[in-house]
Amino acid sequence: MTPVRQRPRMAMRIAAVVAVAFGLLTLKEGGTILFGSAAARAAAGHYVPFVLWFNFFAGFAYVAAGIGLWLGRRWAAGLAIAIAMATAVTFAAFGVHVQSGGAFEPRTVVAMSLRTLVWVVISIIAWRGVLRAGAEVQ
Repeated sequence: MTPVRQRPRMAMRIAAVVAVAFGLLTLKEGGTILFGSAAARAAAGHYVPFVLWFNFFAGFAYVAAGIGLWLGRRWAAGLAIAIAMATAVTFAAFGVHVQSGGAFEPRTVVAMSLRTLVWVVISIIAWRGVLRAGAEVQ
C-alpha cells in the first residue's frame, strides 16, 4: 500500500485544514477572553472558566493534530480521537455544571456541540486514513 504521507487523501487534507483553522480561531478567541481586557471578559458574559481553559489548551492540540494529519502521521489519528473524547467529557462536565444551577451562556451549548461534532468527524476521517495506510507511518 502507498503510505498516507506519499498520497494523502483529500478528506485527510480537508480535515487537516479544518483542524488547524479551528485551532487558531480557538486560540485567538480563548486568548482574548483569558488574557485580554476586562471589557473582553464582560463581553463573553457568563463563560464557564473550566470550559474556556480546556478549549484554549485544546486549541494547541487542534493545530498539532491538523499538522500531523496534513503530513499523514499515524499519531495524529490518535490525537484526533483523544481530542474528540476529551471534548465530549468536558461537554458532559459542562452539562453537570448547568444542571447544578451554574451560570452559563447558551452559546456555549452550541459551541461545544459544534466542537464535539467536528472532532468526532475529524477523528473518523483520521482513523480511516490510518487504516487505509496499513503500516505505521512515522
